[in-house]
Formats: sequence, C-alpha cells, structure tokens
Amino acid sequence: MSGKRYSEKFTIEAVKQVTERGYKVTDVCRRLGITSASLHKWIKLYGDTGSQHQQISEQQEELRKLRAELRRVSEERDILKKAAAFFAKESK
Repeated sequence: MSGKRYSEKFTIEAVKQVTERGYKVTDVCRRLGITSASLHKWIKLYGDTGSQHQQISEQQEELRKLRAELRRVSEERDILKKAAAFFAKESK
C-alpha cells in the first residue's frame, strides 16, 4: 500500500471545503486530485473536530513560542542577577 501522504493542513482544508463551504465531495476530489474514499475518511476524522484540531495546533504553536520566550527571559534574569552580585561586591 504505497498511497500518497498528505499534510494534516491539506487534509483539514479539504474537509473544510465540504463541511464549511458546502462544496460537493466529488468536486473537491476532482480539484485536489484525491480519491473520494480518502476525503470521506478525512471527514470522519476531522469533520466534527476539524476546528478543534486546528485550535489545538495553534495552541501548541503558541506554547512553543511561550516556552522559547520563557527560556530567553530566564537567561536574561540570570545574567542580571550575576551583574547585580558583581556590582554589589565592587561597591564594598
């Protein structure tokens, strides 16, 4: 079984064309060059929870950015602590 692999974003967009925009499955399949069996499977998988799934992906991206920012801010704080200790020692 050497089927073509599609990205998750592509599959969700294909499902949205049917569920949210009201296009016919056959039209979407023809335009995107996919089989109707694949699209029906994706609709089952993402149809009701597609927007939820997209929201989870956005939340994961935001979490990644926040963790990176936290790491940067923590490093800055540590540098400032060392600088404060250095200058406190120098002033004595």
